[in-house]
Amino acid sequence: MKKIMSLLTTLTLVICLAGCGSSAPAVESSETTTSDSQITDASEKESESASTSATESDTEIETGSKTLVVYFSATGTTKGIAESIADITGADLYEITAAVPYTDDDRDWTNSDSRCSIEQNDTSVRPEIGSETISLEGYSTVYIGYPIWFAQEPRIMDTFVESYDFTGITVIPFCTSGSSGIGQSGQDLADNAGSGNWIEGMRFAGDALEDEIKEWIDSIA
Repeated sequence: MKKIMSLLTTLTLVICLAGCGSSAPAVESSETTTSDSQITDASEKESESASTSATESDTEIETGSKTLVVYFSATGTTKGIAESIADITGADLYEITAAVPYTDDDRDWTNSDSRCSIEQNDTSVRPEIGSETISLEGYSTVYIGYPIWFAQEPRIMDTFVESYDFTGITVIPFCTSGSSGIGQSGQDLADNAGSGNWIEGMRFAGDALEDEIKEWIDSIA
């Protein structure tokens, strides 16, 4: 009987020891999993923090150009020159559009009753601009381009310059034409603007090469 009791006690002890031995790895496994999760979370947070810092840094650096190219182009000719100037200088680009677009008939200089003939013969006319307004804040240089109509700037250009304050800005006019020069158009715009440091402008043919445009820009830099 004593042997049987002793055997039962021994078996019970073995079973208890086996039970304790099997539970130990489970605790270790749980701790390891928690530790890996914490490391992963910490790594993700560091990555997110680094990404946020990089984004904030990029935002601070990208302040935009200090040069603006403004242009009006009824046929696309002046637009081509304006885009070249913007590419060369890294400038922002802004197009002046008419609230009522100019048609081919409007621009018929041989017809004294055409829209352009009437507008260009009346220096008080101010055609309405259809494009959204733009802020000149932060710009130190503004190129202003337009075609030559009846040896003058289009009246819509007078509308534009009278609508903005160019104080502290260097303003550089340029124009396109088949034969006429820039004439008094740059000075007329300066007088109508009443502000800004206006310098002598340049006339380009519609097919002017980029090298020619760059040479002009370099000469006034």
